[in-house]
Amino acid sequence: MANITRPLTNTEIKQAKAKEKEYNLADGEGLALRVKPNGQKFWIFNYSKPYTKKRTNIGFGTFPSVSLADARQKRKEARELLAKDIDPKVHKEELIKKNKEALENTFGVFADKWLKLKRQQVKEETANKAFQSLDKHILPSLKNVPIETIKPKLIIGILKPIEAKGSLETIKRLCRVINEVMRLALAEGVIEVNYLSDVTKLFAAPKKTNMATITPDRLPELMQALNNASIMKITRCLVEWQLHTMTRPIESATARWQDIDIENKVWIIPEERMKMKKPHTIPLTPQALSLLETLKEISGHREYLFPSHRNPKSHVNSQTANMALKRMGFAGELVSHGLRALASTTLNEQGFDPDVIEAALAHVDKNEVRRAYNRAEYIERRRVLMSWWSEHIQQASMGNLSVASFKGLKVVGNK
Repeated sequence: MANITRPLTNTEIKQAKAKEKEYNLADGEGLALRVKPNGQKFWIFNYSKPYTKKRTNIGFGTFPSVSLADARQKRKEARELLAKDIDPKVHKEELIKKNKEALENTFGVFADKWLKLKRQQVKEETANKAFQSLDKHILPSLKNVPIETIKPKLIIGILKPIEAKGSLETIKRLCRVINEVMRLALAEGVIEVNYLSDVTKLFAAPKKTNMATITPDRLPELMQALNNASIMKITRCLVEWQLHTMTRPIESATARWQDIDIENKVWIIPEERMKMKKPHTIPLTPQALSLLETLKEISGHREYLFPSHRNPKSHVNSQTANMALKRMGFAGELVSHGLRALASTTLNEQGFDPDVIEAALAHVDKNEVRRAYNRAEYIERRRVLMSWWSEHIQQASMGNLSVASFKGLKVVGNK
């Protein structure tokens, strides 16, 4: 007759004393309590491995942290796995590994990876700005959350309060960045599905608003206001430089002397400083060169054309021209980026080739064939366009003292 193991009782387990050698108290069906010479008691489960049938043990934890009832439940689960030819020890190791990977592969970890890659793709300032928004609104809740567990309901709960404030543009940008982070995890194989791909559809789209600008007929008004403005000379030069070169605020603010080619009368902005990551060559008109002469006295010994007042080794803030326009009385009517729109509208009204205007504004043509052709940037035709624009600005300044004024100005006609 086969021996029948009598199940253990809690009293037996508690009263089990340490001996010179370790020994086991069997509970049946492979479960036993091992008592060590130091008095420590822990549970083991002895079983035959699937396929190889080799005997081995798996630990279930120490007593009393793991009670008799807990140990029997673990035995039940282990035997259920064995019935499916799954090794409980291998299963346990896989779970530990998976949990460890989940803790290592958090949303915060992939957000950091995203930032590192993004800095290589766009301007560092642009990448940092996007990450700051992520850090402010998303990371406090998701930084330590395993990325594979993130589902739409969780994100919606975070974004709803932002929507309630009416910050729809912020939500749109956050959804874009969140999805870029999730796609990075998808590419690495950490997640198999990006459940957040359509989350932006659950929120209203922000209304498109154009950059505030003025009509072409108000250019003389702008030049008069600039002449009478109580602003620093370097700021006035910045506004005029941006107006004459038709550049974006950040491009003007970060202009460097090393990128100015006086001999060939061009300003070559390197690709890392351009929005579209393409180098941009700007023909310098006599008025722009005159501005450079004025600036040489102020910043010729510095790296930047427009050094910061607080830290001359750095450049002015990209919002400096914007703040100046507000002080000049154009709040709500004109922003510094709107100077480009003013130039574009004027030049289009004057009948200049739209492609040449777009090239001057450093806009990337979506048509690949035309974009390849435009690589020449119409540089000579743009010289004509830029010269007309600078002279037009100069004419609008008549009666005012423009920093870009120079001798021999000719009257501007319709072309």
